[in-house]
Amino acid sequence: MTMAQSPAQTLARYAPQITVFVAVVIAWEVIVRALNIPRFLLPAPSVIVAALIATFGTVIESAWYTLRNALLGFLIGCGAGIAVALATARWATVREGLLPVAIAVNSIPIIAFAPITNNWFGSNNPLSKVAIVVLITFFPTMINTVRGLTLVEPAKLELMRSYAVSELVVLTKVRIPNALPYVFNAFKVCSALSLIGAIVAEYFGGPRKSLGVYILQEAQLFRFDNAWAAIIIASVLGIAFYLVVLAAERKLIPWHVSVD
Repeated sequence: MTMAQSPAQTLARYAPQITVFVAVVIAWEVIVRALNIPRFLLPAPSVIVAALIATFGTVIESAWYTLRNALLGFLIGCGAGIAVALATARWATVREGLLPVAIAVNSIPIIAFAPITNNWFGSNNPLSKVAIVVLITFFPTMINTVRGLTLVEPAKLELMRSYAVSELVVLTKVRIPNALPYVFNAFKVCSALSLIGAIVAEYFGGPRKSLGVYILQEAQLFRFDNAWAAIIIASVLGIAFYLVVLAAERKLIPWHVSVD
């Protein structure tokens, strides 16, 4: 468990990332203006910021709508993945039977599922987007959780059995703590996947107030600066979602080596 860092130490730690980010933005601005790149190909960061300020209210409303669908799908998909993993962790045959299904589903692009869920629930129904997010978050969470529950050091299991404890005690005291790092790794992957899935699903139909539809329509109307502004907001949401999961990981499993 590490000691709390001072603001100066935190700034020093993230200084390289901040420096690279600022350098990329400056280079982007300079290159676009120096080469006179058309706005429809790549608008300058200053143009995107201006568009974001002008359309901030609309973009934030759209982003909030999409984020709600992504969060709901994340909670349902990850929750179901953990539940199925807990139910199947003890039976190798069931696990091996589900693994090919997981690989097959994860290999299918989102764009193949989106028209199907729109047909099931309706393109303007949020459930059609939530279903996509559930689908793409369920299997990564299930697979990682199963690995964490099963890849336990034999010595730990032998010690617990030497005390003649029940399987429930072994599950709560050994298997679940061992699985938590795997679960949070899945959460961090799914935090990005959920937002991507929700936005891409909206490209195939949805209300105007959704972020995916807003980006698509603004691009079709050649207002690429507005589309880029919405993309920036989507990126910020994805980063924020990831940081929330990371903070929860640091809070719940500070003892693990992956938490520095």
